[in-house]
Amino acid sequence: MSSLRRFSLRPPFPLSKPTWPGGVDRPPLDRKTGMNFDTDWSRRFPARVARAALVDDVFAPIIKVMASPRVSGLDRLASLPDDEPVIFAANHHSHFDTTILLTAVPERFRHKLVVAAASDYFFDNRVKGAVWALAIGAFPIERTKVSRRSADQAAELLDDGWSLIIFPEGGRSPHGWGQPFRAGAAYLAIRCHRAVVPVHLEGTRRVMRKGARLPTPSTVHVTFGRPMRADDGEDARVFAARIEREVAALADEQATDWWSARRRAAAGTTPPLTGPEAGAWRRTWSLGEGRRRRHGPRWPA
Repeated sequence: MSSLRRFSLRPPFPLSKPTWPGGVDRPPLDRKTGMNFDTDWSRRFPARVARAALVDDVFAPIIKVMASPRVSGLDRLASLPDDEPVIFAANHHSHFDTTILLTAVPERFRHKLVVAAASDYFFDNRVKGAVWALAIGAFPIERTKVSRRSADQAAELLDDGWSLIIFPEGGRSPHGWGQPFRAGAAYLAIRCHRAVVPVHLEGTRRVMRKGARLPTPSTVHVTFGRPMRADDGEDARVFAARIEREVAALADEQATDWWSARRRAAAGTTPPLTGPEAGAWRRTWSLGEGRRRRHGPRWPA
């Protein structure tokens, strides 16, 4: 038996792959997925032309039919210089959020705009990563933490004149309410001395919530806020909390009116994006999903 174990039909090297010596540690594989996925090609001229055609001639008509977007607040971006890249920070409820934002931002930003996308979801294989990089200008980031590698890549893009779309919640809402904002967008704004444009998206969950297979037509509201900059010495976490409060104020503005929302923001009584602190049934009721008609004031979501 021992002689049979030693016998092998495998051809010797170099006709077959070499074996690895036992007892010698293998170096980590140089994978081309996840954070190692190369997206530089997607920001070169041919890919930019293809993406512009996709956004303007494919995505925009689909979004118009499926979401009928109502966009407000674009006048608040007039103070931004034409050549200054910015960070668009928005709440996140649906995969439609990205394409709606790509078609809603002013044209001067639209065609030099990239999207920070979770490396473990959008770039887990090469074909999927290539599709998202070409279609929406996605580049990989680590959503569970602010890593040096993610931050360096995003900072280089800002320095090269690219504006960023970032969803500071780190992922789509699983229940319809917002999640606390992480510090990634605020950290980049401080590091690169760039403005953050808060954006609130309302209704995208009705179009396609997390876990849904097919979209459902519904009206979506996109509200842009005034550009924000970090104060001198302001910590990234403090700035991130301030961005979250401003997005909540935009949600309140869309749910009620500008004057009432500003009054509550000044008094510090804006309803938070995370919803009321109550039981599950009360939170579901406040969200108002599935009800044809609302009675009383709306809780912004």
